[in-house]
Amino acid sequence: MATLTYSAERTGLLLVDPYNDFLSEGGKLFSMIKEVADDVRLLDNLRASVSAARQADIQVFYVPHRRWQPGDYENWDHPNPTQRLVQQGRTFAKDSWGGEWHPDFVPQESDIIVKEHWAQSGFANTDLDFHLKQKGITHVVVVGLLANTCIESTGRFAMELGYHVTLVRDATSSFTQEMMRAAHELNGPTYAHEILTTATLIGAIGNSTASA
Repeated sequence: MATLTYSAERTGLLLVDPYNDFLSEGGKLFSMIKEVADDVRLLDNLRASVSAARQADIQVFYVPHRRWQPGDYENWDHPNPTQRLVQQGRTFAKDSWGGEWHPDFVPQESDIIVKEHWAQSGFANTDLDFHLKQKGITHVVVVGLLANTCIESTGRFAMELGYHVTLVRDATSSFTQEMMRAAHELNGPTYAHEILTTATLIGAIGNSTASA
């Protein structure tokens, strides 16, 4: 079996929605993901993934959800159920603590912050594809929240655009174990080229000396 590697020049780490509302105690959605997040050691694995990517000179892209603002979705013809919940709960509200980056995932100067996505895909109505192409990225590693919504939608969209897609099963979380199983065992294999653990990802990054 060939050794799995990731070329620094051609790989991008997509960090999706690392907001306080998801990842910090007291965040609006934290209690909903906490059980699964604790089970997979989400915060430790996100820290390790991001750190390994930076040490290997892999470009980190922040892929943030729309920060709620007054008036969002009110005059839309077809807001989806999640958008209605965001509207009601004011999740990731702009200029609020919940809409700020988790303190362990504050962007560094070399990171690229993509335009905010309105729904679940980090590509739809954003400049993510443009930034990836400008950097010559062909392989994307998708981590963050939530496994069965934004991670899946972003990863599937990336595959449709021709990118090599890697999911990291313990660098994400969801509201239930059933959702995690759907994301990684049922749906993930239909579009992702690799579904790894954080440890395997870090090892592959460490093995990389040439283009993947």
